[in-house]
Amino acid sequence: MSKPIIHVSELTCPECGHKKHETMPTNVCQWYYECENCHNLLKPRQGDCCVYCSYGSVPCPPVQQDKSCCP
Repeated sequence: MSKPIIHVSELTCPECGHKKHETMPTNVCQWYYECENCHNLLKPRQGDCCVYCSYGSVPCPPVQQDKSCCP
């Protein structure tokens, strides 16, 4: 039996520490995210596939399923 997929992640801005719960897309990668507090543009860290894998409380749905996030 596979684990249930978590679709909501808490993104934390590395610049100001602002946190926000966001629903992760399942059909596209999210490479950019603008912090609503300081307007810093978040980009994935080297080796990560998306902003959720870099700054989220849980990785994106494809990575949770041991799949590749982006083609």
